[in-house]
Amino acid sequence: MVERGFDGLLAVLARARGSLRDDIVRAADLLAATFARGGKVLVCGNGGSATDAQHFAAELVGRFLAPGRAGLPVVALTADSAVLTAWANDVGYDDVFARQVQALGRPGDALVGISTSGRSPNVIAALRAGRDGGLATFALLGGSGGAALDLADCAVLVPSRETQRVQEVHTLALHLICELVEERVLARSDAVPIASRRQRALSQGEPHVPEQRFVPRG
Repeated sequence: MVERGFDGLLAVLARARGSLRDDIVRAADLLAATFARGGKVLVCGNGGSATDAQHFAAELVGRFLAPGRAGLPVVALTADSAVLTAWANDVGYDDVFARQVQALGRPGDALVGISTSGRSPNVIAALRAGRDGGLATFALLGGSGGAALDLADCAVLVPSRETQRVQEVHTLALHLICELVEERVLARSDAVPIASRRQRALSQGEPHVPEQRFVPRG
Protein backbone atom coordinates (compact mmCIF):
# COMPACT_ATOMS: atom_id res chain seq x y z
CA MET A 1 0.00 0.00 0.00
CA VAL A 2 2.80 2.43 0.88
CA GLU A 3 4.66 1.75 -2.37
CA ARG A 4 1.41 2.10 -4.29
CA GLY A 5 0.86 5.51 -2.72
CA PHE A 6 4.33 6.73 -3.71
CA ASP A 7 3.97 5.28 -7.21
CA GLY A 8 0.56 6.92 -7.65
CA LEU A 9 1.85 10.32 -6.64
CA LEU A 10 4.95 10.03 -8.84
CA ALA A 11 2.77 9.14 -11.83
CA VAL A 12 0.53 12.16 -11.32
CA LEU A 13 3.53 14.42 -10.75
CA ALA A 14 5.07 13.23 -14.01
CA ARG A 15 1.90 14.12 -15.93
CA ALA A 16 1.49 17.41 -14.07
CA ARG A 17 5.09 18.45 -14.69
CA GLY A 18 4.50 18.50 -18.41
CA SER A 19 1.00 19.97 -18.43
CA LEU A 20 0.89 22.50 -15.59
CA ARG A 21 4.10 24.52 -15.92
CA ASP A 22 2.66 27.33 -18.05
CA ASP A 23 -0.54 27.49 -15.99
CA ILE A 24 1.42 27.81 -12.75
CA VAL A 25 3.46 30.66 -14.23
CA ARG A 26 0.28 32.37 -15.46
CA ALA A 27 -1.27 32.07 -12.00
CA ALA A 28 1.80 33.64 -10.40
CA ASP A 29 1.73 36.45 -12.97
CA LEU A 30 -1.95 37.10 -12.25
CA LEU A 31 -1.38 37.34 -8.50
CA ALA A 32 1.81 39.39 -8.78
CA ALA A 33 -0.03 41.83 -11.05
CA THR A 34 -2.79 42.07 -8.43
CA PHE A 35 -0.27 43.05 -5.75
CA ALA A 36 1.49 45.46 -8.13
CA ARG A 37 -1.70 47.47 -8.65
CA GLY A 38 -2.41 47.61 -4.91
CA GLY A 39 -4.99 44.83 -4.82
CA LYS A 40 -5.46 41.98 -2.38
CA VAL A 41 -6.07 38.27 -2.84
CA LEU A 42 -8.96 36.31 -1.32
CA VAL A 43 -8.72 32.51 -1.05
CA CYS A 44 -11.37 29.86 -0.36
CA GLY A 45 -11.88 26.09 -0.29
CA ASN A 46 -13.44 23.30 1.77
CA GLY A 47 -11.90 20.66 4.03
CA GLY A 48 -8.32 20.00 2.97
CA SER A 49 -8.66 22.82 0.46
CA ALA A 50 -9.64 25.14 3.32
CA THR A 51 -6.35 24.37 5.02
CA ASP A 52 -4.58 24.94 1.69
CA ALA A 53 -6.25 28.36 1.52
CA GLN A 54 -4.97 29.30 4.97
CA HIS A 55 -1.54 27.82 4.27
CA PHE A 56 -1.27 29.88 1.06
CA ALA A 57 -2.34 33.06 2.86
CA ALA A 58 0.18 32.42 5.64
CA GLU A 59 3.06 32.01 3.19
CA LEU A 60 2.33 35.33 1.47
CA VAL A 61 1.27 37.42 4.46
CA GLY A 62 4.35 36.06 6.22
CA ARG A 63 7.13 34.86 3.98
CA PHE A 64 8.03 31.87 1.86
CA LEU A 65 11.68 32.07 0.71
CA ALA A 66 12.34 35.79 0.96
CA PRO A 67 13.11 36.99 4.51
CA GLY A 68 12.59 40.68 5.10
CA ARG A 69 10.10 41.34 2.33
CA ALA A 70 6.92 43.27 3.04
CA GLY A 71 3.82 41.23 3.80
CA LEU A 72 1.37 40.70 0.95
CA PRO A 73 -2.39 41.22 1.46
CA VAL A 74 -3.99 37.77 1.29
CA VAL A 75 -7.15 36.81 3.18
CA ALA A 76 -8.33 33.21 3.66
CA LEU A 77 -12.13 33.24 3.63
CA THR A 78 -12.08 29.97 5.58
CA ALA A 79 -10.61 31.45 8.77
CA ASP A 80 -13.39 33.54 10.35
CA SER A 81 -15.45 30.98 12.23
CA ALA A 82 -18.05 33.55 13.32
CA VAL A 83 -18.79 34.67 9.76
CA LEU A 84 -18.73 31.10 8.42
CA THR A 85 -21.07 29.65 11.04
CA ALA A 86 -23.42 32.63 11.19
CA TRP A 87 -24.00 32.74 7.43
CA ALA A 88 -24.16 28.95 7.08
CA ASN A 89 -26.66 28.69 9.94
CA ASP A 90 -28.82 31.69 9.07
CA VAL A 91 -28.74 31.60 5.27
CA GLY A 92 -26.88 28.61 3.85
CA TYR A 93 -23.44 27.17 3.25
CA ASP A 94 -23.51 27.47 -0.53
CA ASP A 95 -22.95 31.24 -0.39
CA VAL A 96 -20.64 31.38 2.62
CA PHE A 97 -17.64 32.41 0.50
CA ALA A 98 -19.56 34.46 -2.07
CA ARG A 99 -20.91 36.68 0.71
CA GLN A 100 -17.37 37.44 1.88
CA VAL A 101 -16.22 38.10 -1.67
CA GLN A 102 -19.03 40.63 -2.04
CA ALA A 103 -18.13 42.25 1.28
CA LEU A 104 -14.35 42.29 0.97
CA GLY A 105 -13.56 42.13 -2.74
CA ARG A 106 -13.03 45.18 -4.92
CA PRO A 107 -12.30 45.57 -8.63
CA GLY A 108 -8.58 44.96 -9.10
CA ASP A 109 -8.44 42.28 -6.40
CA ALA A 110 -8.10 38.56 -7.14
CA LEU A 111 -9.92 35.46 -5.89
CA VAL A 112 -8.35 32.01 -5.61
CA GLY A 113 -10.83 29.12 -5.47
CA ILE A 114 -9.50 25.68 -4.49
CA SER A 115 -11.48 22.51 -5.18
CA THR A 116 -10.21 19.01 -5.93
CA SER A 117 -13.22 18.35 -8.17
CA GLY A 118 -14.24 21.83 -9.32
CA ARG A 119 -17.78 21.00 -8.27
CA SER A 120 -17.96 22.56 -4.78
CA PRO A 121 -21.09 24.78 -4.87
CA ASN A 122 -19.69 27.43 -2.52
CA VAL A 123 -16.42 27.72 -4.44
CA ILE A 124 -18.32 28.00 -7.71
CA ALA A 125 -20.55 30.68 -6.17
CA ALA A 126 -17.49 32.55 -4.90
CA LEU A 127 -15.85 32.51 -8.33
CA ARG A 128 -19.05 33.77 -9.90
CA ALA A 129 -19.31 36.56 -7.30
CA GLY A 130 -15.68 37.43 -7.93
CA ARG A 131 -16.17 37.66 -11.67
CA ASP A 132 -19.33 39.76 -11.20
CA GLY A 133 -17.43 42.06 -8.84
CA GLY A 134 -14.54 42.73 -11.18
CA LEU A 135 -12.00 40.46 -9.46
CA ALA A 136 -9.49 38.37 -11.38
CA THR A 137 -10.22 34.69 -10.74
CA PHE A 138 -7.79 31.78 -10.39
CA ALA A 139 -8.91 28.21 -9.70
CA LEU A 140 -6.81 25.32 -8.42
CA LEU A 141 -8.69 22.20 -9.48
CA GLY A 142 -8.59 18.49 -10.28
CA GLY A 143 -10.47 15.97 -12.38
CA SER A 144 -12.48 17.61 -15.16
CA GLY A 145 -12.43 20.99 -13.40
CA GLY A 146 -16.22 21.01 -13.08
CA ALA A 147 -18.20 24.22 -13.34
CA ALA A 148 -15.41 26.13 -11.59
CA LEU A 149 -13.15 25.82 -14.62
CA ASP A 150 -15.31 28.07 -16.79
CA LEU A 151 -15.40 30.77 -14.09
CA ALA A 152 -11.61 31.06 -13.81
CA ASP A 153 -9.48 33.53 -15.75
CA CYS A 154 -6.60 31.18 -15.02
CA ALA A 155 -6.69 27.58 -13.78
CA VAL A 156 -4.30 24.87 -12.67
CA LEU A 157 -6.04 21.55 -13.36
CA VAL A 158 -4.30 18.53 -11.83
CA PRO A 159 -4.57 15.54 -14.20
CA SER A 160 -6.09 13.11 -11.70
CA ARG A 161 -9.48 12.21 -10.24
CA GLU A 162 -8.04 10.82 -6.99
CA THR A 163 -8.66 13.40 -4.28
CA GLN A 164 -5.51 12.68 -2.29
CA ARG A 165 -3.27 12.88 -5.37
CA VAL A 166 -4.90 16.16 -6.42
CA GLN A 167 -4.35 17.62 -2.94
CA GLU A 168 -0.69 16.59 -2.97
CA VAL A 169 -0.06 18.29 -6.30
CA HIS A 170 -2.03 21.33 -5.14
CA THR A 171 0.46 21.76 -2.31
CA LEU A 172 3.37 21.72 -4.74
CA ALA A 173 1.60 24.12 -7.11
CA LEU A 174 0.88 26.58 -4.29
CA HIS A 175 4.50 26.49 -3.14
CA LEU A 176 5.72 27.14 -6.68
CA ILE A 177 3.27 30.02 -7.04
CA CYS A 178 4.49 31.51 -3.74
CA GLU A 179 8.10 31.34 -4.92
CA LEU A 180 7.30 32.88 -8.30
CA VAL A 181 5.18 35.65 -6.77
CA GLU A 182 7.95 36.57 -4.34
CA GLU A 183 10.49 36.77 -7.16
CA ARG A 184 8.20 39.02 -9.18
CA VAL A 185 7.32 41.26 -6.25
CA LEU A 186 10.98 41.69 -5.28
CA ALA A 187 12.06 42.24 -8.90
CA ARG A 188 9.50 45.01 -9.22
CA SER A 189 10.67 46.51 -5.91
CA ASP A 190 14.31 46.44 -7.07
CA ALA A 191 13.32 48.17 -10.31
CA VAL A 192 12.26 51.26 -8.32
CA PRO A 193 15.26 53.48 -7.51
CA ILE A 194 16.18 53.44 -3.82
CA ALA A 195 15.88 57.24 -3.56
CA SER A 196 12.37 57.09 -5.01
CA ARG A 197 11.30 54.43 -2.52
CA ARG A 198 12.77 56.41 0.36
CA GLN A 199 11.02 59.59 -0.76
CA ARG A 200 7.71 57.79 -1.18
CA ALA A 201 7.98 56.19 2.26
CA LEU A 202 8.84 59.51 3.91
CA SER A 203 6.01 61.33 2.15
CA GLN A 204 3.59 58.75 3.55
CA GLY A 205 5.00 59.10 7.04
CA GLU A 206 6.38 55.56 7.01
CA PRO A 207 9.91 54.39 7.79
CA HIS A 208 11.97 53.56 4.74
CA VAL A 209 12.29 49.82 4.07
CA PRO A 210 15.84 48.88 3.02
CA GLU A 211 16.45 47.28 -0.35
CA GLN A 212 15.43 43.61 -0.28
CA ARG A 213 16.98 40.74 -2.21
CA PHE A 214 15.65 37.28 -2.96
CA VAL A 215 17.44 34.80 -0.70
CA PRO A 216 16.77 31.09 -1.41
CA ARG A 217 16.18 28.73 1.52
CA GLY A 218 19.08 26.71 2.91
